[in-house]
Amino acid sequence: MELIQRADAPPATESQIVIRPAVGRADAAIIREIYAPWILETAISFEEVVPSVDEMLGRMDARPRMPWLIAEVDGEPAGYAYACKHAARAAYRWSADVSVYLKAGQRGRGLGRRLYAQLIPQVRALGYVTLFAGVTHPNPASVGLHSAVGFELVGVHPNTGHKFGRWHDVGWYALSPAGDPPPAPAEPLEWDPSGPPSPEAATD
Repeated sequence: MELIQRADAPPATESQIVIRPAVGRADAAIIREIYAPWILETAISFEEVVPSVDEMLGRMDARPRMPWLIAEVDGEPAGYAYACKHAARAAYRWSADVSVYLKAGQRGRGLGRRLYAQLIPQVRALGYVTLFAGVTHPNPASVGLHSAVGFELVGVHPNTGHKFGRWHDVGWYALSPAGDPPPAPAEPLEWDPSGPPSPEAATD
């Protein structure tokens, strides 16, 4: 449930973008800062209270450990993406939920796609088969992002969340594997965040 696009993207300039693993308390604080406005100002997140840094760190370190990535633009945090368990019961363990959140000034620059371009292959490499994204409707920017990277709408849960005095539907989008899913999937692996950052020069 992420990504409202507004007319606040910066002018087209050449920027240095680094997407790196998010680890530790300092990164939990960065993620909390990016996430807080989505809680306090929108129904994109159904949370109503901003989690503490310790709670955010607990989410990042939850088992099975899954990727959390931070995007930096010209050395400043600009957004993050992460994966988490789709549901608790054992047979769901090959499915994962994914999300992207950006700072207001970074929307509309393609940064969400860049984050997903790194997050999705990492999640797949761990052995997760089907990825899901829940999107509060209406949210055309998030729908556009997920459609662009291959997600398809598989259903809408009506009147799922009540926030800011009204009911909100949630669309569920799925990214299925190419071809048939494995008949006997191997157990998913734990994410190792020790890999190097991935710099890329971008002209937006």
